[in-house]
Amino acid sequence: MLVVHHLNESRSQRILWLLEELALPYEIRFYERDPQTRLAPPALLHVHSLGKSPVLTDGSTTIIESGAITDYVIRRHAGGRLAPDPASADYDAYQQWLHYAEGSAMLPMLLRMYVGRLGAAGAPLHPRIESEMANHLSYVDGALEGRDFFVGDGLTGADIQMSFVAEVAKAHGKLADYPNLEAWIGRMHARPAWKTALEKSGPYKLGE
Repeated sequence: MLVVHHLNESRSQRILWLLEELALPYEIRFYERDPQTRLAPPALLHVHSLGKSPVLTDGSTTIIESGAITDYVIRRHAGGRLAPDPASADYDAYQQWLHYAEGSAMLPMLLRMYVGRLGAAGAPLHPRIESEMANHLSYVDGALEGRDFFVGDGLTGADIQMSFVAEVAKAHGKLADYPNLEAWIGRMHARPAWKTALEKSGPYKLGE
């Protein structure tokens, strides 16, 4: 049985969506953030020593990192669905988006959140952070020009992995500046599997 160790309002939401798209049987184990610190509870340390989410367990196998989990589920359990042919050029683009989401796109957004808590002390960093956010969101928006999905003509793990980028951009009030990205995440959120994952997970403010 696949088990998703799910932290509320976190990256693990997209893992639930992935599993719903594939109609795979799975169990959700719920963990709640500390309301003051917004940190994960100590209970997650019993699942993995980093104490972070998402974590997927599959029998005796434990996988961390959203991109690695997405790749693992699709390779091991999808039966050829949600990924291009590994011999194709589309597969190279697919792998790029899987890594790009967390490796590059999320960094300036996280910096904006943390530096914003510093008040005036963080002000000198704001222009650079805003410039980097605009750089990445413009790149993503351009990649979606005239496209319904990031790779090929149908949903892949690349779309699932990139969804959190769009949701955080929306939470920062940036999404309206990037119409292709805004339209794309609207289509993703309209998918029945995304809605089912949301129903199972409970409130998800980033997805509003």
